[in-house]
Amino acid sequence: MTPDLQLPAAVSNLTPFQALMIPVALVGAVFLSLGAQFQSRGVKRVEAKLGKQSKGLSIGHVMALLGSGYWVLGTLMLGIAVVLQLISITFAPLIVVQPLGAVALVITTWFSSRSSGIPLGQPARRAVWTCIIGVGIFVAIAAFVGHESAITQPQLITVLLILAVVLALVLVSFRVVAKHKSALYYIVGAGILYGFVATLAKVTLNRFVNHTFDWVTVLAIVGVVVAAGLGGYFVQNAYSTGSADLVIAGLTVVDPIVAVGIGVIVLGEATGAPVIAVLGFVVAAAIAVTGVFLLAKHHPEAARR
Repeated sequence: MTPDLQLPAAVSNLTPFQALMIPVALVGAVFLSLGAQFQSRGVKRVEAKLGKQSKGLSIGHVMALLGSGYWVLGTLMLGIAVVLQLISITFAPLIVVQPLGAVALVITTWFSSRSSGIPLGQPARRAVWTCIIGVGIFVAIAAFVGHESAITQPQLITVLLILAVVLALVLVSFRVVAKHKSALYYIVGAGILYGFVATLAKVTLNRFVNHTFDWVTVLAIVGVVVAAGLGGYFVQNAYSTGSADLVIAGLTVVDPIVAVGIGVIVLGEATGAPVIAVLGFVVAAAIAVTGVFLLAKHHPEAARR
C-alpha cells in the first residue's frame, strides 16, 4: 500500500469557485480598513463635541454617532465588508479566507500615518509585519493540517456553550476594566466575539445551504446577533481609546485565531495533526499577539502624544 501524501482539502481540493473567494475576501479587507478609518473619525468627532466618558461610550454618544456622516459612511463600508466575508466563508474553508483580513492592517496603518502626518517609524513597521507573519504562519499550518467535515449538532452546541461562558466573562470583566479605558481590552474582547461571529455565521450559512436547519441553528443565529452587537460596542470604545490601525490589528489577529482555533479544537478540523503543528499554532499566535502589543506602543498616533 502506498503512503497517503495527499494534502488536505483546504489546500489540494480548492475548486476554481472556492479560489475565487480569496479575492472576494481581500476586497472585503479593503472595505474593512476604510470603514474602520471613517468610523474612528466619527467617534473622535462625537467625543470632541460631547466629551469623553470615563466608562465607555454613553447612550448619548451612541445616538450621536447615528448623526455623524463619517461614522455612517464607515458603517456602510463595514457592512459591505461583512457581506463579502460571509460570501467567502460560505463557499470556501474558514481557515483559508478568514485570516486574509490581515491585509486591512497594512492599509489602515498606512492611512493612519498619512492622516496624522507622521511617517511610519521602523518600530511600527516591525509591529505590523510581526502581526502579519504570526497570522500567516498560523494559517499556513492550519491549511496543511486542517480539513472540513460535516458539523454535528453536539459540536454546534459546544460552540454555543463556550460563547455563553465568554459572554458572561466579558460582561463581568467590563464592570472592572472599563473604568481604565483600556484599548487593548476592548480590542481583544471584540476580536474574541467576532471570532465566534465568523464561526457561527459559517455554520449557520452551511446549514441553510445543506437544508439542515433546526432549533440549534436558531440559537446559533441568536448567538451571532448578540456577539456581533456586543463586539460592535467594544469596537466603538476601542476607537475612543486607541487608533484605527491598532483596532484593526487586534481584530485581524484575534478574530482569525479564535475562529480557526474553534475550528481546530471543537469542530475537529485538525484531527490527527502532529504535536509539532500544535506547537506551531501556539508560537504563531504568540508572535501575532506580540505584534499587537508592539503596535499599541509604536503606532503613529502614539508617537504624537
